[in-house]
Amino acid sequence: MVIPSLVSVVDDDESVRESLPDLLRECGFAVQAFSSAEEFLASDYVDQTQCLILDIAMPGMSGPDLQRELTLRQQPIPIVFITAHGDVTVRPHLIRLGAVECLFKPFSEAALLEALGTALRAS
Repeated sequence: MVIPSLVSVVDDDESVRESLPDLLRECGFAVQAFSSAEEFLASDYVDQTQCLILDIAMPGMSGPDLQRELTLRQQPIPIVFITAHGDVTVRPHLIRLGAVECLFKPFSEAALLEALGTALRAS
């Protein structure tokens, strides 16, 4: 029996936390969704997460802040950033910091699945 890869979604937008997990489950992934970086860090899923889909701009700890915290904790989880608020400089900056990809909302299902595939091969 194949155990599906756990993808954790961290986004303060409730509609994203509802729709994205449904799509990912249809594609065969196990999914957990969190409304904040702090909620994710406090969960029992940090060690199990094989890929993190992470919003950049959230109240409290931002996506890049969570990325730094995971690095400090030596928990290298491949990250696919998603954002509705970005300019052309955001993506290359996040990639340099170690992100697998940065997708701008709205993104296609194909772009997301390609980024996830790359992230899971890196884990």
